Amino acid sequence: MKYAYVNGIVLNGHEDMKPQKNLVILTKDDKIIDIVEKTFDMTEYEIVNLEGAYIMPGLINMHVHLPASGKPKKKQSDVKKLVKLVTSHALLRKVSQKLCENYAKMELLSGVTTLRTVGGILDYDTRIRDRILSGEAIGPRIVAGNMAISVEGGHMAGSLAYIAKSADEARDYVRQIAKDHPDIIKLMITGGVLDAKVKGEPGELKMPGEYVKAACDEAHRLGLKVAAHVESPEGVRVALENGVDTIEHGAKPDDTILELFQKRQACLITTLSPAIPYALFEREVSHASEMEQYNGKIVFDGIVACAKACLKNHIPVGLGTDTGCPFITHYDMWREIHYFHKYCGVSNTFALYTATLLNAKLAGLGDITGSIDVGKCADFIVTKDNPLDDLQALRHIEMVVARGQMIKNPKVKKLKDVESQLDQFV
Repeated sequence: MKYAYVNGIVLNGHEDMKPQKNLVILTKDDKIIDIVEKTFDMTEYEIVNLEGAYIMPGLINMHVHLPASGKPKKKQSDVKKLVKLVTSHALLRKVSQKLCENYAKMELLSGVTTLRTVGGILDYDTRIRDRILSGEAIGPRIVAGNMAISVEGGHMAGSLAYIAKSADEARDYVRQIAKDHPDIIKLMITGGVLDAKVKGEPGELKMPGEYVKAACDEAHRLGLKVAAHVESPEGVRVALENGVDTIEHGAKPDDTILELFQKRQACLITTLSPAIPYALFEREVSHASEMEQYNGKIVFDGIVACAKACLKNHIPVGLGTDTGCPFITHYDMWREIHYFHKYCGVSNTFALYTATLLNAKLAGLGDITGSIDVGKCADFIVTKDNPLDDLQALRHIEMVVARGQMIKNPKVKKLKDVESQLDQFV
């Protein structure tokens, strides 16, 4: 199909983007083939009248776990036991994969046309990625990570991550994961807020440096980038010293860490969303213990400090939601963009650029998506209001176009209690 998107106000996704009127975006199948003045002869095209709405690149979510919804619980569930159950039988595997597929579709319907998974069940992520690409399922483009690699007692060990007991095993797990053709390898280098055992010590280093190096060397030999869960300065340093490409979450950096970022040409993927409930909610709402709240505040402050320091030192910072941590849903990428503006002090324009073109570049897709440019993929979202004035415009999506396929008036079922709690921090 050939479409002409007319009467829209274009935000092209570039760092210096400004609203552009009187432009027509021409697409054929899944590509932008031209951007022309409204006087262009559009006889061959089906007209899509945007009626003064804003059209911009689809959002890109750089940190997603597909198996969870983000619905909060009063008591932590045994994730390891649950994953073992849902993978114990072919029918349960089929059902649980379909659930993940539905969550991917929810991301799309909320405006995320590309997402990056960083820890999932078995090979579900690559299976869903391929089903979407083949047209068997509806969803965003997926940069797939599949299962991660952890250590005994480490973050997500035995549930969304294999347990490596030596450097050789870490290397072997990279090879095993690579057989399913993922796009990245994920390492769980430190603990997190929920698995911390001591007040004041979240992000305890779990994976020895030699394990990290072995995994990174093998991943790079196979042409795969490595992402790492780290929530402490020691963890960030060990990750960067041993070859990690993207630091997920982050922690307060020192000069050595910033030098390592630059030397490695690594980047930070900021995830403010999951830290906010633990750091800022009342405990009767978050159901966090006093220790979890205390540690959550340390992690939140560390993530903000890391993002600010990286931005100041021209180290790339991308954005992801870390769905489905508690209160972090598959339809709230707009909140992460808003938090980036609110807590890290960037402009609305820079926040939107980060969630589109910059995230595309950091995902290795900068020549494919992330901006409205001729030759790029037709990945768009449409909002009535201008997000450069107020990023909350992104919570109301009027249209999603993914790889040229149009979805008008997309709807997702939202968790009202979650919405009301999170809206206090907008």
